[in-house]
Order: sequence, then structure tokens, then C-alpha cells
Amino acid sequence: MDQISIYILLAAVFGLFMAWGIGANDVANAMATSVGSRALTVFKAIFIAAVFEFLGAYLAGGQVTSTIRKNIVDASVFSATPELLIYGMLSALLASGVWLLIASRNGWPVSTTHTIVGSVVGFAAVGVGLEAVQWGEVGKIVMSWVISPMLAGALSFAIFTSIQRLILDTRSPFSNAKKYGPIYIFVVSFVIAMLTMTKGLKHIGLGMSSGESVILALILAIVITGIGVVLIGRIKVDPQAEIEFHFANVEKVFAVLMIFTASAMAFAHGSNDVANAVGPVAAVVSTVTSGEVVQKSPLPVWVLLLGGGGIVIGLASFGYRVMRTVGKRITELTPSRGFAAELSAASTVVMASFTGLPISTTHTLVGAVLGVGFARGIAALNLRVVGNIFMSWIITLPAGAFLSIMFYFMFKGMFG
Repeated sequence: MDQISIYILLAAVFGLFMAWGIGANDVANAMATSVGSRALTVFKAIFIAAVFEFLGAYLAGGQVTSTIRKNIVDASVFSATPELLIYGMLSALLASGVWLLIASRNGWPVSTTHTIVGSVVGFAAVGVGLEAVQWGEVGKIVMSWVISPMLAGALSFAIFTSIQRLILDTRSPFSNAKKYGPIYIFVVSFVIAMLTMTKGLKHIGLGMSSGESVILALILAIVITGIGVVLIGRIKVDPQAEIEFHFANVEKVFAVLMIFTASAMAFAHGSNDVANAVGPVAAVVSTVTSGEVVQKSPLPVWVLLLGGGGIVIGLASFGYRVMRTVGKRITELTPSRGFAAELSAASTVVMASFTGLPISTTHTLVGAVLGVGFARGIAALNLRVVGNIFMSWIITLPAGAFLSIMFYFMFKGMFG
């Protein structure tokens, strides 16, 4: 086997490994609120994620992706030595896969974005030179560690407080749930539709303006609200369940809402994060086949299939550990609490996509779950679990960097 084939084979294997890690960690925590609140069973969550993540990655994953992840590295630095970029991208993929495996095994919900960024920064800064790194971009990502969870937490606090006042703390909570449920469905449908169009559909060349996106999102939201009204109307009141848990029938309404949020979040996540994560694979393939470093490169169909397949396998085989942490161990979730967390997380991602701030889905969702916990009082939070999650966030970037540096010099020694 010649060297070019070896590079492509290694890129494919490491890309699949990292996609598996995204499924086990990133996708798992996106589904965790639905599972933890018992709105969906683990099997149903895996099925929804498998279908919509794969569709998102394959249909809206993008035919063109930046070869240098989020412009973290200056491509011109590698123009004379393209082989260094190949070693670097292989090491970044392997390092990210290894760190996501460690984090998922321990049930830590970490950021895939920060893992790959840390890995790319590590090999570029040490293997090539500090001038190879765009430090301004790294600074924005560090800022997002604080901003995204705080924003999502504040939003989920406000949303869950509104649910308490309009529905839960009233004399007829079920009647009010049926009354206000369609409004929440409309809001969540609109937000998720905007999320999908701004973060997803731009990848397939549908360059819609903000105005067109808003109009289409409104139409979709009205249609989905109509479907939701029909489903809510079919809910049968169970008086016996009310005796055991006062809000049993109310939570059935929110369980319906969470089917919509889980499906759309999975599609949006697949269309954005998965395609970006397999970007290093495309970087290696394009550099190997052309013999030079290019800023933009076509993303082969097999790479999208690799990413889509990898995340499904990762979620199904190992995702339950992270689901358990985010869905059950931070605070006790019910469908109404899970709905508030998912809606605020989606809203935060939409706002970030308009402002251009690079944020983490993981940090956003965990912040949203914390916000719901705070709405019930600090005693509702498991502070030891929260502390462990924060520690895993802090060490993600240096861990990715350290592993990447180690693998970079290993590949350089093997092939250089």
C-alpha cells in the first residue's frame, strides 16, 4: 500500500473514531433531557437521533467545509510543507477521539468543538510555531465557555418560571397546559426551524436571507403547531395517575412537545457539528490528492456517510453514560423541566448563529439544565456532579492539545 492510501485510510479510521465519540458524548447529551425527563425511552431517543442526526449530517452537512477547523490555524504556514498539515490533522482526529472516549466512559458531557480546537491548537503551536495559531479565534472560544451556559441557564430559568406561573401553580393545571401548550409549541417550532435554517440548510447552498428564513420558519411553526394541537387533543386524562402525582396529566402535554424538540435538535446538530467534525478528514484527503494546502475543499459523500454512521454507532453503544449524567444526575427532570431546558438551549444556539459566537452545544444544554434546577432552588442541584462537569470542561482544551502534540510527533517520526 502506498503512502497516499495509508494517509486516507488512517483519516477514515480516525474520522470514524471521532464521529463515534460525538455520538457517545455530544449527541447523547442533546438527547439526555428527553430521556432523563422520561418523555422518551432510551430506545426511542436513539431511534430519533439515529434518523435525524444522520439526515442532518448527510442532507445538510455541506458539500464544502473549511479544511482548517474554524480558521484556528493559518493555512499559509503549511504551503511549503503540506505533509505537516496531514500529520497534524491525523493527530487532531485521533486525539479528539481518545479524549471523547475517556470523557464518555466517565459520563462527562464535554464539548466536541473545544476538543478538536484544542487538538488543532496543540499540534500547530508546538509542532509548527505559535505564529501558526489564530489566537483571536481561540480567545472567542474561551469567552463562549462562560457566555453560552450562563445565557442558556438564564433563559431556561425564565421559561420554567413562566411554566410554573401559567400552568403548574394554578387551580386547573391540565386545562391551562392544553390552553398554553400550543403557544409553547409555536415558540419551540419557530426557534428550532430558525436553528435548522441558519445552522443547517446554508450548508446545501440554500442561501436564504434573514427575512426569507423568518417567513419560512413562521409557516413551518404554524403547521407543526397544528399537528401538536391534534396530539394534545388526543391525551386522555388519567384520574388515578393524578392521585399519585398531581401533575401527571400535565406532564403528558410536555412529553408531546419534547418529541418535536428532540427530533429537530438532532437534525440541526447533525447538519452542523458532525460535518464540521469530519472537516479534518476532508483536509487530509484534499491535501494528499492535490499535493497542496487548499482553504476550501469538497467534502466527499463517503466522508458524510462516515460521520453520520459513526455518530449513530457511538450513541447506541456508549451514549447512555452521558445521558445519565445530564438527564438524571444534575437535577431531577420532568417533561416540563426538560422542555424548558431544550427550548432555551436551542434559542441560545440560534442567537449565537446570528452573532457569530462559536459556542458549544454541550455547555449550552448543561447550562440550561442548571437554570431549571435553580428555578426550583439550589437544593435541587447535585453540586458534586456539577463540579465534576465544570472540571471536565476546563481540562478538555489542554487534554486535546497534549494528546495531539504527542500523536503529532509520533506520526512525524513514523512518516517524516
